[in-house]
Amino acid sequence: MKTFVVAAIGCASIAISAADAFRLLAEERRPNVLFILADDLGYGDLACYGRPDIRTPNLDQLARQGVRFTSHYANGPECSPTRTAFLTGRYQQWVGGLECAIGTGNVGRYDDAIRLRETNDLGLPADEQTIVRLLKDAGYATGITGKWHLGYEPKFGPNFHGFDYAFYCIGGGMDYFHYLDTVAGYNLFLNGSPVRREGYFTDLATDEAIRFVEQHKDEAFFLYLPYTVPHSPFQGPNDYQPDPLPLDSPLWNQGKAPPEVYIAMIEHMDTCIGRVLAKLDESNLAKDTVVIFAGDNGGTRSARNAPYSGIKGSTYEGGIRVPAMVRWPDVVPAGVVSDQACITFDFTASIARIAGVKPSPEKPFEGIDIIEHVAKGRPNVDRTLYWRKPRGATVWKGVRQESMKYIGSKRGEEYREYLFDLSADPAEKEDLKASRPEVFQRLKQLYDNWEEEVRRNRRGRPE
Repeated sequence: MKTFVVAAIGCASIAISAADAFRLLAEERRPNVLFILADDLGYGDLACYGRPDIRTPNLDQLARQGVRFTSHYANGPECSPTRTAFLTGRYQQWVGGLECAIGTGNVGRYDDAIRLRETNDLGLPADEQTIVRLLKDAGYATGITGKWHLGYEPKFGPNFHGFDYAFYCIGGGMDYFHYLDTVAGYNLFLNGSPVRREGYFTDLATDEAIRFVEQHKDEAFFLYLPYTVPHSPFQGPNDYQPDPLPLDSPLWNQGKAPPEVYIAMIEHMDTCIGRVLAKLDESNLAKDTVVIFAGDNGGTRSARNAPYSGIKGSTYEGGIRVPAMVRWPDVVPAGVVSDQACITFDFTASIARIAGVKPSPEKPFEGIDIIEHVAKGRPNVDRTLYWRKPRGATVWKGVRQESMKYIGSKRGEEYREYLFDLSADPAEKEDLKASRPEVFQRLKQLYDNWEEEVRRNRRGRPE
């Protein structure tokens, strides 16, 4: 049907309006998309990724029912950058101000972000191309239930980016029961306005997601479900207290989670994901829904990033390599484990192809269609992937090409560079820049060229 419609539109001898074309497309339902994002989840924090002391049966089953990626990367080592890249389908560096997570209470944390904050422009501009807007314009029902963290100003709200329905935490992290952040800002919003609720935020986001599926089960939908788990504060589903968590509580410290609470948070997220998947089954939508799960960046010191070194915020593997899996019955083979190097915005490219939408020629998506790649069983292809994260006086850099990886770390006046061979040294213990200088220089030059291009052409750069 889709091929026929496209051919008909392009044939001069057949007169067909856009409305008629859309009606014909609608006769064959397009797949739904459910994109689930975990927050600060370590690469090794799920049972199906090797954690022995945790129970994640629903995510383990999801992995068995589709493909589990072992070389999937977040676009950034912090959350706002990765979310920007996913929504725009492009490196976050093009936008400006979002190479680093927006600070709690709307704080810019590096030069561009500070400058944009001074003019109340720190966030994802509403006129920026997003996959959500493309899907909405193509007739998809669109919803977000979870974490936003792409701008505190009302003009940056998710409803301005193509979401029909938006229930969200506006910032980086909040009390799971009272919805206050570390500067006592209220974070729970519904369609642009603060909203009162009672309950554990992971449950609330799940309830809203299930309600969205129920309301739109008879039409194609895109549902973005970005949980705040296991981001601090470290509160499990049974840790309710009548008063908000004190602003100086040690539970806000990302690197010092009580292990039993950290595990409880992840296990409860798994239970909630199971509830959403059960709703798809109950609604006879499982076969018509592409389910994607991924992490937004590497884990903190509270996480298990094994077998990799480094943590959230760095461009070591532990800071950017994350769990990811895709289920699409009868399209993506079950039980596949893929070592294809891939990155968050590859899912954006896949969603666009699945839904039959295309980005503007001026802003082409920069990822590959990773779902088609695994669905067709194609062999691994070489990728060149880039990372840059400034924060204060520190800048982390990275580029991976084939199995070789360059890392640069600037801290004040100190600058260190490394070269690793991930195929032989996945934990990045042996620096090869002295023994393989030609590879080191090649990757460093690749990175420098990329950085110069995206920084020079970024949106809103100073004149």
